[in-house]
Amino acid sequence: MKKYSKVRKNMACFRDDFWIWGHDAGAYNPEKIQKLWRFSGPSSVSPEDGARELGIPNCCRVVFDGKPRPPFDGESAKLTSFRQVVWSVIGDTSSLCNNGGADDLDEVLRQAAKFPNVTGGILDDLFCAETKSARVTPERMREMAAKLHAAERPMKLWIVCYPALFGFDCSAHLLAADVITFWQWTGEDLAHAAENLDRIIAMTPGKQHYAGCYLYNFGDMCPLSDEEMYSQLELYRRLWREKRIDGVIVCTNAVMGMGLNSQKIVRDYLVQHGDEVRD
Repeated sequence: MKKYSKVRKNMACFRDDFWIWGHDAGAYNPEKIQKLWRFSGPSSVSPEDGARELGIPNCCRVVFDGKPRPPFDGESAKLTSFRQVVWSVIGDTSSLCNNGGADDLDEVLRQAAKFPNVTGGILDDLFCAETKSARVTPERMREMAAKLHAAERPMKLWIVCYPALFGFDCSAHLLAADVITFWQWTGEDLAHAAENLDRIIAMTPGKQHYAGCYLYNFGDMCPLSDEEMYSQLELYRRLWREKRIDGVIVCTNAVMGMGLNSQKIVRDYLVQHGDEVRD
């Protein structure tokens, strides 16, 4: 991957605000995961290789199924070509190491002290719709945010949200975060993406907002159609140009190399539109 320049003052292009959701290469290769999501085969694509293929300059490096575990130094060293890296403070729900109040905030702060492109920490799978609860309390989130803000290079606290959160009051958690990433889990969610994004943006004034862009329909356990991929990219580009959202996160390198056409669509879309700028 080429070395990306620092953030361009007043001239950020569309591509500059794209991120890859990075898991370990082969994270979805275990047989139980292949069967669960009905994938067509394994993947060996790393976050850095996936980003290079798609032309994406930033990375959310997220723990999946408890991997990787601290220290993150070796993984951070692989990510030095990225302009910005946000490390997970808690991983996905299968990362049981981050349950019961355990998190990797101190490790993320340590990584930021060693690697200048680390600019934040993210809480994956923060909310549980079934129990209408969260894995981290608002009080702990405020502590996390305060420590990130007080770092030698002030950083931001990111969280993951889905339409299911509209079914319960999570306002205290949303208030404690700096950056809201919002994801359409099912095809039905994706059909209402514009409405859902309008709603979360209205609920969280003053926050930064990133649209999650899946390469696979995890909620319905099937590939996304070409139309679904194009329509969401067009929506996110429009919202970015209108300064309603701050960027797009593409999930994930762990499904790249499985023969999904969505991978090619994102790559070609950024070739066509990646250099566009907004006023």
